[in-house]
Amino acid sequence: MNHGKVTSNIVQVIERKIFLAEVCWENGRIIAINKRGTEDPRLTYLIPGFIDAHVHIESSMLTPCEFARIACRHGTVATVSDPHEIANVLGLEGISFMVDNARLTPLQIFFGAPSCVPATPFETAGAELESEQLAFLFKNKITTYLSEMMNYPAVLNNDPVILAKLALAKRYDCPVDGHAPGLTGEAMQRYVKAGISTDHECSSLIEAKEKLAAGLSILIREGSAARNFEALHPLISQYPDNVMFCSDDKHPDDLVTGHINLLAARAVAKGHYVFDVLRCACLNPVMHYNLPVGQLKVGDRMDAVEVENLSSFRPVSTWIAGQKVAEQGKSLLTSIKPTPINRFNARAITVSDLDISASGQQIRVIKVVDGELFTHEVLHYPKIKDQKIIPDPERDILLLAVINRYHPAKPAVAFIEGFGLQQGALASSVAHDSHNIIAVGTHAAFICQAVNSIIYAQGGIAIANKEGVKLLPLPIAGLMSDDDGDCVAARYAELDNSAKQMGSPLRAPFMALSFMALLVIPDLKLSDQGLFDGRTFTFTSLTV
Repeated sequence: MNHGKVTSNIVQVIERKIFLAEVCWENGRIIAINKRGTEDPRLTYLIPGFIDAHVHIESSMLTPCEFARIACRHGTVATVSDPHEIANVLGLEGISFMVDNARLTPLQIFFGAPSCVPATPFETAGAELESEQLAFLFKNKITTYLSEMMNYPAVLNNDPVILAKLALAKRYDCPVDGHAPGLTGEAMQRYVKAGISTDHECSSLIEAKEKLAAGLSILIREGSAARNFEALHPLISQYPDNVMFCSDDKHPDDLVTGHINLLAARAVAKGHYVFDVLRCACLNPVMHYNLPVGQLKVGDRMDAVEVENLSSFRPVSTWIAGQKVAEQGKSLLTSIKPTPINRFNARAITVSDLDISASGQQIRVIKVVDGELFTHEVLHYPKIKDQKIIPDPERDILLLAVINRYHPAKPAVAFIEGFGLQQGALASSVAHDSHNIIAVGTHAAFICQAVNSIIYAQGGIAIANKEGVKLLPLPIAGLMSDDDGDCVAARYAELDNSAKQMGSPLRAPFMALSFMALLVIPDLKLSDQGLFDGRTFTFTSLTV
């Protein structure tokens, strides 16, 4: 049913007005807003629906349909979604899967054309998207923007392949999302002049303000791994027209607790004016990406969320195009089980595959920073046994491995600090952005158990320890489950809790692990081809 009416305190963000009114809609569009008086704080508030301005739905480990069932409970009515996770695995076939699945849900999912598949030439991906494929996506209106241009060195070096992709976006009058962590000064100015319009990688106010001054819109990101709200929230009041909220990557256990509504509540609690907050959460994405999402005006689509108040933003009901999709924390959408698609051709690994000969020198160790995608390079003298370098859990120096999942190959190995495991291993076929298998552990034997369980299942996240192996299968591209979203969230939470019981102090150990192969974020990362220095964009040696 996409017709009806509701009486509530109406919040019109553009006009910055609140008044009591009856809103009526037919065929999904508002036909009348009948004013009934001034604001009555005893009643609920009707606000435009929340929009996630940049999210990789695949990172929720859910299909678009299942993501929608959970997100709409929190008042989300639309997302700006980059499908480059599945594109790195399956190319256009993967993007088609996401688009076709998204059509089965009323949640408005606006997909971008992935600009960097693969993200770099220094890793093995399952597919490659050239300008011809992107032109197909734009021409057929499958995508509405060019998603994050992560290869900013190529932009700065006038790489003709990258410039052709930017020219495509300009030809089709589509915005271009940026991705330039730490890029400032003259180089950042040239990056922006190439046609970039946003950045969601800022971790400091200084960086964000410089990018705003250059003309970028800043997305305040609060995901499961990268959390920048505390550092960046002052921008909400200082630059309300040029700030949006996004989650980027959000695991299922976090998604069930809340979405953009939580950022709105936190922002108001920080003292930001409610209209500035709602502009960031509901309006600015519509303006920037030219989205057909309603803003509670006559003639608009009825895309709205009824909330208890303008401080907690606890949703009462959510409507998308006039259809009530959630009520009192429960989704009204039906779960739809998809047919999985995948690409997986890894071979099982053995302990000897992970051997590292000792040279007596110091080694470069990746240091994890909780809540950040950046890592640091630290030097340590390694623990040696039988002329081999081995993990040293007492010093929190653990073994890290990346295994090519597209072709049988020898694993790449390195060492990492910050995961804190006292025994056992974690492994995942979610490893940004090429999604090879990544694992961290206190002993090679545990890593083999976890990795091989994922290979046998053709995708998943796993834990191996003295008690055995636990696995959450991800049969869709090795990234997503075909199960009900709440079941996936519960299973993921169980594995997350087990990782913390094994000693990890990280807030989201599996999410943090998935980014240890993301080469476009400095300092050190590990691809299936070796240890990589994101500052120089070159491979580097394990030993110093």
